[in-house]
Amino acid sequence: MQAQATGLKRGLSARHIRFMALGSAIGTGLFYGSASAIQMAGPAVLLAYLIGGAAVYMVMRALGEMAVHNPVAGSFGQYASTYLGPMAGFILGWTYAFEMVIVGLADVTAFGIYMGFWFPEVARWIWVLGIVFVIGGLNLCTVKVFGEMEFWMSLLKVGAIIAMILGGFGIMAFGIGSSTTGHVTGISNLWTQGGFMPNGVGGLIASFAVVMFAFGGIEIIGVTAGEAKDPQHVLPKAINAVPLRILLFYVLTLFVLMSIFPWQQIGSNGSPFVQIFDNLGISSAATILNIVVISSAISAINSDIFGAGRMLFGLSRQGHAPKAFGQLSRHGVPWMTVVVMSAALLGGVLLNYLIPENVFVLIASIATFATVWVWLMILLTQVAMRRSMSAEQVAQLKFPVPFWPYAPMAAIVFMAFIFGVLGYFPDTQAALIVGCVWIALLVLAYRLWVKPVAGQAARVMGESTVR
Repeated sequence: MQAQATGLKRGLSARHIRFMALGSAIGTGLFYGSASAIQMAGPAVLLAYLIGGAAVYMVMRALGEMAVHNPVAGSFGQYASTYLGPMAGFILGWTYAFEMVIVGLADVTAFGIYMGFWFPEVARWIWVLGIVFVIGGLNLCTVKVFGEMEFWMSLLKVGAIIAMILGGFGIMAFGIGSSTTGHVTGISNLWTQGGFMPNGVGGLIASFAVVMFAFGGIEIIGVTAGEAKDPQHVLPKAINAVPLRILLFYVLTLFVLMSIFPWQQIGSNGSPFVQIFDNLGISSAATILNIVVISSAISAINSDIFGAGRMLFGLSRQGHAPKAFGQLSRHGVPWMTVVVMSAALLGGVLLNYLIPENVFVLIASIATFATVWVWLMILLTQVAMRRSMSAEQVAQLKFPVPFWPYAPMAAIVFMAFIFGVLGYFPDTQAALIVGCVWIALLVLAYRLWVKPVAGQAARVMGESTVR
């Protein structure tokens, strides 16, 4: 009912939602950012992905509980407004949009790097400019077009990763590539190259900044609630698949990756997947994998524009964003938000032109702050919702959070710990500063513009009621 009331169309089927969830878990953070995490933690990065994945699963269950209970456009932005107050909803909604812009900048940057594997002579910013226009145009079509694109892109990524895992085990079993690299392949690489935790606990902790970035965007499952067919059945199935995806697509993939090649030589000069197979002498596999990581980046950019657009649409309906963001095209798409997001991603063109070598690490760390802030707010909103409900209402929840209240509280503590990680290490301190300034600006904006307008509207409504 909510979707029809707002003009959005429920065009996303169970197939679309399921593969959007898969696609959100397999993106730039795995194909490109994993190289940085491996350099920080060594093989112990597997522990970081397991721990971070468990915390993210609790975020998804908290979001799922609220989205199944009340599936609306704008999702957790509206929930925060309801249970934590209008200012919390305003900050959460705009920070999520900010997160999608920053993650989108990382994704378009990664796309330019991947294209450089084939066309090193072409400037990276040219590829970034082209992909922004293409994806922006696709997002102006019906939501079903978006869902279909995500389905096929995600299917390609899933198939490629499964093939890579099977191929990796084959390489280890038959020793393919050992003669060309001068190194022995096998799981012994996980502990013979300086130990399982070569950089100590400090290296493991430092890797969390990149690891949590890798999971960023997975909360888009909740944003689809306003356009999903039968969200009460579709959303729980998609969310419950998160643990298996983390084990398969992150832990098992990186386990294979570090087994077939020493972790010290997994650099950040392009995707580590492409780099490894190229170094193993399997040039055709490197080409195929580059196609896969390019499609992954395109899929991620597509999801970034979609997620931010729907959140801004929800904010506009609450009076927390310009009314223009609530305008729908004849296809039921909030077209203005798509245009604004595409324009914001054009900033990636400028960044890749000015600082092509350092742009990814900077963007990734800022995105980590925004991502973890959004997750923390989702967890706090779910706690507030539970506390506002009676025992009878809680008993009627169709998708309750497991191990309440201990698991959500542990996840909240972990998110606070990640902020401490960002502030402790010099490479990520700038991200924490940028994030804090962003939150402060949002608080100021709310108090100067949103709150006075809301108060005036309330007074006008009260006067008309008296008359």
